[in-house]
Amino acid sequence: MHRSPDAPLTPATVTAAEVPPGDPRRRAEGRRRVVVTGLGAITPLGIGAGVLWQGLLDGRHGIRELDGPEFAGLPVRTGATVPVDLAGLLPRPRARRMNRSAQLALIAAREAWQDAGLAAEGTRESGLDPDRVGVCAGTIIGGAPVLVDSDRTLRDKGPRAVSPLTTPMTVPSQAASQISLGLHITGEARTVTSACASGTEAIGQTIDRIRYGHVDIALAGGAEAVVTPALMAAFASMRALSTLDIAAGTPSRPFAKGRDGFVNGEGAGFLVLEAEEHALARGARVYCEAAGWGLSADAHHVAAPDPTGHGITTAVRRAVADAGAQVADLVHVNAHATATVDGDLAEATALHRVLGTAKVPVTALKGHLGHLQGAAGGVEAVAAALTLHHRLIPPTIGCDDPDDAISLDLVTDTPRPLPTNGDLALSNSFGFGGHNAVLALRLAPA
Repeated sequence: MHRSPDAPLTPATVTAAEVPPGDPRRRAEGRRRVVVTGLGAITPLGIGAGVLWQGLLDGRHGIRELDGPEFAGLPVRTGATVPVDLAGLLPRPRARRMNRSAQLALIAAREAWQDAGLAAEGTRESGLDPDRVGVCAGTIIGGAPVLVDSDRTLRDKGPRAVSPLTTPMTVPSQAASQISLGLHITGEARTVTSACASGTEAIGQTIDRIRYGHVDIALAGGAEAVVTPALMAAFASMRALSTLDIAAGTPSRPFAKGRDGFVNGEGAGFLVLEAEEHALARGARVYCEAAGWGLSADAHHVAAPDPTGHGITTAVRRAVADAGAQVADLVHVNAHATATVDGDLAEATALHRVLGTAKVPVTALKGHLGHLQGAAGGVEAVAAALTLHHRLIPPTIGCDDPDDAISLDLVTDTPRPLPTNGDLALSNSFGFGGHNAVLALRLAPA
């Protein structure tokens, strides 16, 4: 298809392949710029995005032994759980009607909402039109543990003992619906389920919903609570969990020579995304620009990554192109790096293919947090936004002896200042079944 070099481009008439990465025309006419104005998180490091950030800088981890009687007899009893009682963070009558994943989601979303300078009571009190506000939550199984418990109740006590709240508490969409209820968001409440890429894809989809005018402002991120005996046993049967001794430091060791699997974790992370003109009109603080995102699928295996890293390469390149940037603009990569042998190597192979000889600082946070499953992309996007905001890269912990086969510029030991020769950071998420999602964030103007 021939087109004048100066002709305006629109999403409906142009494909990414027609315009080279970095071409300014990628900012198509009618496509609004999206910015990040609020951050919220609850993680194994504690409550709040500030606690998350300080824990990352300090090199602390939130991984612990699971000593409850329900975990007795499991082959692996190491997990990364939120170290607070959620009952004190939500009104009790409401909390009883929510699965744990939805509870985590609402706590993180409320923090992000208020961090964006919006009223705790919700949209109307914030001076917003509820119909122009959205929410999108990524999760893998949502309230499936509720269904497991209900099945046990059915077998032990009979059908009359099964709670009438089982169905609404089981559906994966409960996290999005509870945020919508809690903040009176009526524009849209959406759910993304794409394995461990769920949180990142939810953010990416929300970028497009704002870009093209469906909503003006939205909460987007991920939540998960799957540190349960059944899931722990299932992951252990796959030989996916780390069996390393926690007494020797974090057992989650991304990119390390001795890595042997991930640590199952829970948490939630949400961002407030907003059309730039909307944010400026209300005088909001801007952390960074949500500049673009990329998707791909491996089509390789039900659980194992494609060892060539081809799908990851595609998703990374698409995210950079969607941001209207070039690889030379990259100053940081927040890697997915779950500390599995094959997964880390596939990601490193793909990044090396994209980056070439460029020295782009890479960090991986699952040594601090464990693998938060569907919440990983949301929490790590919060960390990536803070990395750009503070111009400081937190270190990778658990990687004292990097794998010789991984030729990346890994940030270890101590935080490192962000390079000054570019403005774009990536946050990677990859999931079972070959789901690949990459988020591109850009420094806010100084």
